[in-house]
Order: sequence, then structure tokens, then C-alpha cells
Amino acid sequence: MIEDEAIVAMDIAMQLRKMGCIPVGIAASGEQAIEMSARLQPDLTLMDIHLASAMDGITAAQTMRTQCNVPVIFLSAFVAEEKSRARASQSAPLGYLNKPFSEYELQTVIDAALKYLRP
Repeated sequence: MIEDEAIVAMDIAMQLRKMGCIPVGIAASGEQAIEMSARLQPDLTLMDIHLASAMDGITAAQTMRTQCNVPVIFLSAFVAEEKSRARASQSAPLGYLNKPFSEYELQTVIDAALKYLRP
């Protein structure tokens, strides 16, 4: 999971564990996310679009997709913005969630993504 707000990241990780998922790591920057995805090869990545680093989540997702073939779900308060969503769609994400989101919404988008990855 790539989230630059530590409290939000810990909350999402807790929700994932309750759903039976195993978070393999939390990155706070796009650069760290790329390094971790190459090393850990996660099944799926939850990525915030706006990060407090030089690289935003969209650029990180595009790099992770091309270099490591790691699929992404975008989590962001900015997903609804047409410009961000148009740019984000270039990385072929498996889904989007607007913050704040419920545990049910998180479960639904993850289930759909995993169903797509493992037909």
C-alpha cells in the first residue's frame, strides 16, 4: 500500500487484515513504492494519487505496471477529478476508491480486482 499519511495507512492495513488480506508493506513515496514492488512483487497495490514526494501515485503506478507488472487500485480524494482520473487511467488501474471509503467499498473493489486477476 502506498499512502503518505501514516494513520490512514495503518487504518487501511487493519481493514485489509480483517478481510483476510496480508499487507506486505507500506510506502510513503512513489520512489519507495517502486523499490518495494520490485522486491516484494505484491499481487495488488493500493495507491494514493497525491503523495508528499516528488513522484505522485500515478507516475509510480505507471512505472510499477511497466517494470514489475504490479496491478494498482487507486485510493484518493482526488479520483473524481476528471484530469486526475484521465491521467490515472493510462496506468490501467483495476479500480478506484474515493476517500473516505467504507470497509465494504474496499472489500468490493479488492474482490473485483482479484477476480479479474484470477478468473
